[in-house]
Amino acid sequence: MRSKIGISIMKINDLIKKLRVDFPEFNFEKSEHNFYLPTEKTIFYTGDAARLLHELGHGILDHKDFVQDIELIHIERDAWDKAREIAPKYGVEIDDSAVENALDDYRDWLHARSLCPKCRQTGVQSRENLNYYCVSCNTKWSANDARSCGLKRRLIKTKNHPVFQG
Repeated sequence: MRSKIGISIMKINDLIKKLRVDFPEFNFEKSEHNFYLPTEKTIFYTGDAARLLHELGHGILDHKDFVQDIELIHIERDAWDKAREIAPKYGVEIDDSAVENALDDYRDWLHARSLCPKCRQTGVQSRENLNYYCVSCNTKWSANDARSCGLKRRLIKTKNHPVFQG
C-alpha cells in the first residue's frame, strides 16, 4: 500500500513530465517555494499542482514585473485564471477558496505597505515615484518589497512637508 505522500510525489512528477512536453520553452525545477523567474523562464514548484499551474500561468502570460503595487493583484488574478483554464487538461482541481486565500495574502501585503507609519491611515501610491502619501496627515514614505522578508517603511522628508517643519 502506498502512502498519500508517495502518490502525491508520483502525481506531481507525472504532471511535470506532461508540462515539459507541452511547454518546452519553460524549465521546471523542484523548490521549497513556488515562483516564476521570468529572466530564466523557470517555474519553481513544490508538490502543489494548483500552485504549479498558477506559476506556469505567469509564464504563459509573460508576466515579468509590475510597477504599482495594485498591479500585482491583477497579475496574480490573471495567473490564477490561466491556471484554471489549463487545469482540466491535466486533471488538476483548483479550489476557489484556495485561490482567494492566496489572493488575500497579496491583498494583506498591499494593505500593510499602504498604511501610514505616522497615523496608520491608508495612503495612496504615487504613479511617478511609487512612494506612498497619506491624505490624512501628509506623511510620505517608501516601502521595501517585503514579499519574502519583513516590511519596512521609510519616511521621506521634504522641505515643504508640514510633519517635518521645525
